[in-house]
Amino acid sequence: MMPRPIPGFFFALAAILLLGAIAGPIVAVLVSLSPGEVVRAFTAAPASEAMRVSLEASLLATATATILGVPGGYWLARLAPHLRAPLLFLMALPLAFPPIASGILLLSVLRSTPIPDTIAGVAAAEFFVAGSFVAITSAAAFSAQDPAYGDAARTLGVSEWRIFRSIALPAAAGNVAAGIAFTWLRAIGEYGATSIVAYHPTSLPVALYVALSASGVRAALALTYGFIVMAAVVLALAWILRARVVE
Repeated sequence: MMPRPIPGFFFALAAILLLGAIAGPIVAVLVSLSPGEVVRAFTAAPASEAMRVSLEASLLATATATILGVPGGYWLARLAPHLRAPLLFLMALPLAFPPIASGILLLSVLRSTPIPDTIAGVAAAEFFVAGSFVAITSAAAFSAQDPAYGDAARTLGVSEWRIFRSIALPAAAGNVAAGIAFTWLRAIGEYGATSIVAYHPTSLPVALYVALSASGVRAALALTYGFIVMAAVVLALAWILRARVVE
């Protein structure tokens, strides 16, 4: 195999400038704080309680998105393209809404229920903003599979559920799992919709805003550091899962 040609200076410069603009602020935060400051910030009562709320709500939202989105994505993948496209478009709409607008939309539906200002409200806001991502990524993963294997199983009388469980899902598992990981990361970091639907109990993004307002940038940076580490771990996991599929 011939080695790939290396692009010229202009392309390298564009990549370096982009990387610096994105990675620069992240690195600046990481080097400006000691791990001890971060640990103290997260073990303080307000932050630790907010972390508990965020973990419970985000796991609930992600579990709901997974239970509905993975089989839903499989069904979408089996539809004709002219039917699948508008349904995926509708599912993608909440991903494009401004988070505050999503919160207002959701609150208009839930305000007469006991859900606002509960952990269920936090989970509902996170699910509305991020939940469809599981179905969209699952549909893409299932659509990319060779249909010959499923068709051959059907000719042998294998049920659709068994085809899904034994053939389609194992083949798509890496991409589906990566989609689930991204959904959880998006859910636990959601502030806009959550602050509208359930400002209390305080989730971690809301606690971050409160720390910034009450104690200044330094206190908020400690919580931000935690989000950076969390995002890096989840992204690394998703990268590994997707790489295993490609290989």
